[in-house]
Amino acid sequence: ATLDRPVPPGRRTPVIPYLASSTSDDDDDDDDAGEQPIDVSTDTRLRRVRISRATGIEWGTDLSFSFVYVRDMDPAGSASISGEIEVGDQLCELRPVAEGGEATNLIGAPFDQVMNAFAGLDRKVTTLDLVFFRGTKDELKDACSGDSNAEPEIITITVVQNKGAKDETTRYIQAMAGANVRQTLVDNGINVYQSVTRWTNCKGKQLCGTCIVNVKEGGADTNRKSIDESSTLRENPESYRLSCVTFAYGDVTVETFPPIKAAQWTR
Repeated sequence: ATLDRPVPPGRRTPVIPYLASSTSDDDDDDDDAGEQPIDVSTDTRLRRVRISRATGIEWGTDLSFSFVYVRDMDPAGSASISGEIEVGDQLCELRPVAEGGEATNLIGAPFDQVMNAFAGLDRKVTTLDLVFFRGTKDELKDACSGDSNAEPEIITITVVQNKGAKDETTRYIQAMAGANVRQTLVDNGINVYQSVTRWTNCKGKQLCGTCIVNVKEGGADTNRKSIDESSTLRENPESYRLSCVTFAYGDVTVETFPPIKAAQWTR
């Protein structure tokens, strides 16, 4: 399910340092951004997790290639085993657990900057403290600015079922911006699987490659395809997506059961 959730009543005003996604190497003021670790006690949606350097996390970003979040996790990786990290959590800070290890603020940082922060760690570092925010990018930005009363952004996912058939129906589902398309549809009783995979699918882990939808409108308001997703759908139109790894940040229209090529039927 989507990680967007109401903020518990009575939480304190957050004091989260904010590193804007427009940060460049020329900004001298950001040189000391890592000296003050984030105080996770200021917001119930923040959590600091100590895990192995081999996190087992697949990182993703929004359409601006910034605001890095947990896109997926290896079930056998340290992040998944910890039980404290969930898909969709926003990465806020990295600190090597070593003598003199300094915290690096990564809120809103470009994807390449985040990857360089991991790659630049000393070889002797085996354990990391990572700070995550459980919520959407906009909620994180509001928390950084101290605006705790901001209303969550609501989008509409228009679902066309049985396109072109006599029983064609259209449903309109409201969801939080950043919602996972597969989970949203499944939660609303809409089947995205063709053939027997309705019962034998991988439950959204991008293993079976059969939860295919056609993003008829609003494709620009979804996350970009990964190399793996593009490879799985290579025989099909560009608008076809695996709904399990598609996140909607604006209004979209999707068609279930679009015509698919032979490779998908053999999965």
